[in-house]
Amino acid sequence: MPSGFRFVSRRDKGILRGSELMRAPYGLEIIESCLTCPYREDRLFCNLPPAAVDRLAAIASASSYPKGATLFVEGQAPRGVFILCTGRVKLSTSSADGKTLILRISEPGEVLGLPATVTGKPYELTADVIEPTQANFISRQEFLLFLREYGEAALRVAQQLGETYHSAIAEMRTIGLSHSVSEKLARFLLDLLANHDKAKGEAKLTLTLTHEEIAQMIGTSRETVTRVFGDFKRKQLLQVRGSTIIINDKAGLEGLLSS
Repeated sequence: MPSGFRFVSRRDKGILRGSELMRAPYGLEIIESCLTCPYREDRLFCNLPPAAVDRLAAIASASSYPKGATLFVEGQAPRGVFILCTGRVKLSTSSADGKTLILRISEPGEVLGLPATVTGKPYELTADVIEPTQANFISRQEFLLFLREYGEAALRVAQQLGETYHSAIAEMRTIGLSHSVSEKLARFLLDLLANHDKAKGEAKLTLTLTHEEIAQMIGTSRETVTRVFGDFKRKQLLQVRGSTIIINDKAGLEGLLSS
């Protein structure tokens, strides 16, 4: 059983129906019902017809996880999928000599372990929780039966697999085609910026990843990431205030990218 795993039983679910949000360990607000989830309309897989969502709620087990917990490990036989409700999870792969490459950081709404669960092949990545998280687990057998029963859900699965493919291609482009670490880090920051709201006159990012984790995402060392960040600050491309990064010169970062 994965580290930090905790099932919510059917009986407990019945008791908790009176309040769709329950206080859980790790400071989380557990989303108890898929049908009344406040984020349902915004999420690809969750935004299904009511009958499908009702069935999904019936076969899912809500669990909460602390930072550092592991949902599944690369090479492990697929037990099922984890629908990420809140929190974030890093997906990584490792080489025989211990080097780690982080493929991406999963956001709420994603279905983790999807390729392995659909194909029956081992999990191709390791999924580690990087902040307190809720994920709904569905066993492989139940999930495949659900897809056979609801064609709309199967279509959403195909859409997410397509998005995962495009993300992987973008990651390979960043690592394989960038000419320098400065370019890789600039591209990484600009990609993050594209997914954040921009304050008037400046662009802010909240960066929860360590320099080691950023290095694992762009294929370099922690020391090099620290050095390049320092170089960016000296050139006044950005400022760092705790976990907040303020982009002073977006055009300057864009100028580091290869055409």
